[in-house]
Amino acid sequence: MTLRRTHGRATAAAMAGFSPSTGGRIEADPRPPSERATPRGRRRPDPLAAVWDSEIVPMLEAAPGLRPVTLLDELRRRHPDLPAGIRRTLERRIRHWQAVAGPAREVIFRQDHPPGRQGLSDFTEATSLGVSIAGQPLDHRLYHFRLAFSGWQHARVVLGGESFTALAEGLQDALWTLGGAPLEHRSDSLSAAFRNLTRDTALDQTGRYEALCAHYGMRPTRNNAGIAHENGSIEAPHRHLKDALGQALLLRGHRDFPDLTAWRAFVDALIGRANAARRRLVEAERPHLAPLPPQRAGAAEETLVTVTRSSGFSLRHVFYTVPSTLIGHRLRVRLHDDRLECFLGTTPVLTLPRGRAPGGGRGRRGHVIDYRHVIHSLRRKPGALLNLTYRDQLFPRTAYRRAWDALLAALPAQAACRAMVGLLALAHDHACEAELASTLDALLDDGALPDIASLRERFTQGPQAPPDIAVPLPDIAAYDALLAPRAAA
Repeated sequence: MTLRRTHGRATAAAMAGFSPSTGGRIEADPRPPSERATPRGRRRPDPLAAVWDSEIVPMLEAAPGLRPVTLLDELRRRHPDLPAGIRRTLERRIRHWQAVAGPAREVIFRQDHPPGRQGLSDFTEATSLGVSIAGQPLDHRLYHFRLAFSGWQHARVVLGGESFTALAEGLQDALWTLGGAPLEHRSDSLSAAFRNLTRDTALDQTGRYEALCAHYGMRPTRNNAGIAHENGSIEAPHRHLKDALGQALLLRGHRDFPDLTAWRAFVDALIGRANAARRRLVEAERPHLAPLPPQRAGAAEETLVTVTRSSGFSLRHVFYTVPSTLIGHRLRVRLHDDRLECFLGTTPVLTLPRGRAPGGGRGRRGHVIDYRHVIHSLRRKPGALLNLTYRDQLFPRTAYRRAWDALLAALPAQAACRAMVGLLALAHDHACEAELASTLDALLDDGALPDIASLRERFTQGPQAPPDIAVPLPDIAAYDALLAPRAAA
């Protein structure tokens, strides 16, 4: 229209990039097309006209959660003549009705998090990462702590469930690594961890959690049960953490680790790099954190057990073997997430890896067995191996289980028991468990049975005689030659 002031219609339209006819239409009505357009009417009959107000809307008002596909199936059942291709039309119509006349929806209120105010804890499943330890798949979780303001985070590999012990150990590791404590600690783990406990036990665990928070001067809070977005500052980072771990494992090339310590170090290294990227925010938040108390709070649960004649004790549906010298004694056991610390009075006597019962202990018992604890008695009663309740857990490595299967298939049961006990005794007496396992694997791969006599001769050979080493002594006159210049001086 500016060019039209000084040029003709055709020239102005050409200079503006329009055709002359378009220029004429614009000159006749300068309003934008969006203001001149009239709503387009239906070009085909409405297939829902007969049922929308009379049937669909009443069903939506009575049950707003009904899905369009469910309504379509019901309508076609009532009206077989309805066409099958109206699903998209029904979905668009329902979506429009929900926006205009549907029920009010829940609103999420974004929160402002001042520095030093809130830290959050939660557990997340990590078995999907596909990590294995020495070739065995690792069923585990991650305890995840995060500061809401700076995003500083800490993660701990948890082997069991969402227990108070796992929460307390992970939270304290995070606070002592951080060097301070936030004003408030938010978690939904209590409702998840204690829902299957009795009322008295749940109250006791909740009291211990509140005492833990009080020890660090934190106010304990929790989100409403089942409302995950109220813990959004930790729920969303769960996914980011596991995505980052998955990518790091892809770069590593494989997901197998020699032991649990190596996997934990891998997680710590990744968390450290993530925290380094937030260094400025973390340093800005540190002055607002409360100082730590002089020492950590007790996180482990304690219980008393009695060592039975089986040279072990049962705890949480798991049977543990201990040295037979402890039979008849009462032990005080501290339960950590990954280990049991056993005390005789106040004297620590041994540490055992913590086991878990298959299926949560529903009718089945787990076993944590160390053949060294019972091998001296098995030597006297080798036949007990045949029907031993924890026989499969007695073998320290896969090679020993393979040897047992081969011996049992080729020899009478009693002879197989004696040979197998002999192999375990050989491994124990000469501290050659790993070397003997490699030898057994090689023999079994060649189709040969292990011969206890030859293996005992091989692994019990005395130390070789030391080689003769001749050390020539220097002539004593050489020292006189060295001292002569000093004497002359």
